[in-house]
Amino acid sequence: MMPQMGYDMKEGRLIKWLKGEGDEITTGEDIAEIETDKAIIPMPSPSGGILRKIITPEGEMVPVGTVLGFIGTLEEEIPSNLTSVPVENNNIPENENVTELNTSEPIEEPIIETPKSSSETIKASPVARRIAADKGIDLKLIQGTGPNGRIVEKDVLNYSQPSASPQPVTEAPKVSTTPSNINSEIIELNRMRQAVARTTSASSREAPHFYVTTDIDMTGTMEIRSQVNKALESQGKRVSVNDIIIKACAVALKNHQNFNATFHGDTIEIHPNINIGVAIDLDGSGLIQPCIMSCQNLSLAEISVGTKDLINRARENQLRAEEYIGSTFTISNLGMFDIESFTAIIAPPNCAILAVGSVRQQPVVSDGEITVKQMMKVTLSVDHRANDGAAAARFIGEIKSLLEQPIGLLV
Repeated sequence: MMPQMGYDMKEGRLIKWLKGEGDEITTGEDIAEIETDKAIIPMPSPSGGILRKIITPEGEMVPVGTVLGFIGTLEEEIPSNLTSVPVENNNIPENENVTELNTSEPIEEPIIETPKSSSETIKASPVARRIAADKGIDLKLIQGTGPNGRIVEKDVLNYSQPSASPQPVTEAPKVSTTPSNINSEIIELNRMRQAVARTTSASSREAPHFYVTTDIDMTGTMEIRSQVNKALESQGKRVSVNDIIIKACAVALKNHQNFNATFHGDTIEIHPNINIGVAIDLDGSGLIQPCIMSCQNLSLAEISVGTKDLINRARENQLRAEEYIGSTFTISNLGMFDIESFTAIIAPPNCAILAVGSVRQQPVVSDGEITVKQMMKVTLSVDHRANDGAAAARFIGEIKSLLEQPIGLLV
């Protein structure tokens, strides 16, 4: 079935089948490529067997939970027909089976029926309904070309709205002609920016954010980083400041597990692995936050290699599904853009995110004397439903301590 590869993913496009009917498949083997709002991700097989039948063709956009194909043994009987349960507003409950097999109905995509009048309804697919809503098109005006006259995606895309009939007015409309909107350009958001807009809006609306900020003396970290990079120079490797911050957060999260967690109503889920998401800007087209898996088991050198590999594969659309959706804590670093400090919006379903600014030489008063040190500001955004201010202060305090005495991060 179409998997949910993202917090707010409601539908996906099946880009390519990597296996054909009759091919043998092992559990976890990539069988198809799925396009989400932000990336193209290989889909691992949920089970082993033979790919007996392909239901969803390449290029189709379908809701999460839609049957893509059947895997089984050669002896198993494959149902000849399939009916999907109607899905209202494309909201598909997580971990629920949204399809049912039926041997008497034709194969068709989910139908949403909208009241048309007192005696008839409009049959439309979820994708067609969403596109119509986005474009402000009345479905009653569209002639469907799908089975039984159902309105499908191409019907909405091919529809041209008629020009409105002139209406008498009693007062001339007032049109602003201020310089601010003369010759303005309207840019339609791509799918990635739409996804970012939805996710950040939902996070700000649902998670009560609060913030704690601290200054960290990075002088010792910068010195150790320089020594480590000299040692790694012959291997063609380099450790970045962000790599060291990831390591420090992984160590601190072991002792502050409530920040490596997800809030669920009246419960908090503590995750066994520390999967740290890294905010990556895809050349201005959008932001994704794939994660480095199981950071609690990685050395600083391994984190460095993993980070570079993650960034490269993210920009080449080669992320694995678990890297795309599995983060338990996120770091957003704008230091390379010479940003001193900022606050970040929590990336659902995480309950915290660390915003990292640049490392700058600054005068610091220490023991009554002014010295120049390399300082960095960090701000922790916290979901108040999962943690309180004192807990956040202790957590960010341990990150500060680890970075100001970084020798322990090399062990």
